[in-house]
Amino acid sequence: MIFADPPYFLSNGGISVQSGKQVSVNKGDWDKSQGFEKDNEFNYKWLSLCREKLKENGTIWISGTYHNIFSVAQMLNELDFRILNCITWAKTNPPPNLSCKFFTHSTEFILWARKNKKVTHYYNYELMKEINGGTQMRDLWTLPAISKWEKSCGKHPTQKPLPLLARIILASTRENDWILDPFTGSSTTGIAACLLNRNFLGIDRETEFLELSKNRRIEIDNEEIKEDYLKRILKLNTL
Repeated sequence: MIFADPPYFLSNGGISVQSGKQVSVNKGDWDKSQGFEKDNEFNYKWLSLCREKLKENGTIWISGTYHNIFSVAQMLNELDFRILNCITWAKTNPPPNLSCKFFTHSTEFILWARKNKKVTHYYNYELMKEINGGTQMRDLWTLPAISKWEKSCGKHPTQKPLPLLARIILASTRENDWILDPFTGSSTTGIAACLLNRNFLGIDRETEFLELSKNRRIEIDNEEIKEDYLKRILKLNTL
């Protein structure tokens, strides 16, 4: 399985809120749009490289907002993936809208696709049904955004919450499967993979983020911390 949290192309000079304070939405040059054609070219290139690494029965999950997700979906189709779902992640604790001129941004999208249209994929249907109270899990997930306890080693500007990645991993992999994250950042995918007994490989070009990833991995060598994190992520992924 691959989980990818690519640039959303939303570093446009706007303002958001973090921990009750106004902050710029700018994450860095890597998150700035280069225009329609170059953004599409970028998404096509990294998705092509990911496709080469996936097994024939492998699946890929990609997160985004309206800034990038339509381009990603288009490139998935052009590369002959089969899109399985578009998950809407509804955040229980989104930042407020400061302008009060439009609706508060409280959701992100996660596309789930398989490599081969003719080769079936793994889906842990019974577990997802159990988590959802005995009925089929829908493509609307209500889960919190990143919590304070997940920032003990520092914080990546686009860090994803562990309970979200835990659900994705539980839904589409078995124990000891390999998971790749080509935009690993602070390696939330990797921490969730380790906690759930999966193998993981993460890639990032920013040394600062890789150091953060290493520190988070070292942190869960502490058995008390590991057990605490596991309980927290499973609390939102069990009855």
